[in-house]
Amino acid sequence: MYYNKRMKNAYIHIPFCKSKCKYCSFVSYPRIELKEKYLNALELEIKTKYKGEKLKTLYFGGGTPSVLTADELNRLITLFNTDENTEITAELNPETITFEYLKELNANRLSFGCQTFDDNILKLIGRRHNAQDVEKTVKYAQLAGFENISLDFIYGLPEQTIDSFKHDLEHAVSLGVQHISLYGLKIDEDCYFYKNPPQNLPDEDMQADMYLTAIETLKDFEHYEISNFARQGYHSRHNLNYWENNSYYGFGIASHGYENGIRYFNTSDLNEYINNPTTHKDEHKLSIQEQLEEEIFLGFRKMSGINIEKINKKFNIDFHKKYASTIDKYISYKYLSETNAGFKLTTDGILVSNVILSEFIE
Repeated sequence: MYYNKRMKNAYIHIPFCKSKCKYCSFVSYPRIELKEKYLNALELEIKTKYKGEKLKTLYFGGGTPSVLTADELNRLITLFNTDENTEITAELNPETITFEYLKELNANRLSFGCQTFDDNILKLIGRRHNAQDVEKTVKYAQLAGFENISLDFIYGLPEQTIDSFKHDLEHAVSLGVQHISLYGLKIDEDCYFYKNPPQNLPDEDMQADMYLTAIETLKDFEHYEISNFARQGYHSRHNLNYWENNSYYGFGIASHGYENGIRYFNTSDLNEYINNPTTHKDEHKLSIQEQLEEEIFLGFRKMSGINIEKINKKFNIDFHKKYASTIDKYISYKYLSETNAGFKLTTDGILVSNVILSEFIE
């Protein structure tokens, strides 16, 4: 088996939020008074585990990384070996960002959690910003010299219609951003909406129609991954590394990493992490079959699909022979199509991708 022994990508989790959005089930806490202790623990973990490789990508997610000052984020960046070619992404929430903050920040890619430009819906889902905050923040970022800006949106929100979602996307395009990510609303057990279901939620059919509307609305962007659209040259290189099933570091509470066929996971307990940041909560060595399944599952998320020659060489299999019945069935349904390199999901196939991908899992 071939492994990427040199890690070239790193994710850092910043778990603090001033308040929790009603749809959010990510690991985050409003305990900002623990920020300095957390940063000290994080620095210790990085210095202990990071081997000094030149990084291709560095990604700060959360939570809300912009709870940190620009100096605090910059301090973390300096712990890594980066250069002008390293993609350094920071997820930022629009309500607190100033022009001065962005001028000081040593990232080169920004991802703003917009979710929608409808102020009424933003209140319903517990966001702290309004539409004007997003517009202002994007403008600040552009004035500060950022040329790689992404906006996140959610579809299937309470009170949302296909027309209002289409307007959100058209407005995002008009702001001149380079990247747009879309996520269907999912209500998981750990979020407020699970115990307090909102009214007027679009059903699954409407969510599917919203997704198809997005593909049409964003036709001037490249639809390069199921949930992601970009101007030419502005793919998220960090996320592409995940979808290509390559290795990466994970630092911080609740983060996970992948190295030499082993997935490791950090604790989700804030105090436990602060007290012992250098020990993984769990490690799982993937079997060859599990690695193959992840290669297929993640590869099909890319609109270019999976590369059969690469898979056959990496796992010493005959993909066509091993999965002949599944491939033939979904090609006949027009859910899969053949490419020069292998196979990819069609637009209709994306809508039922979970069913299709389950058939590649033993």
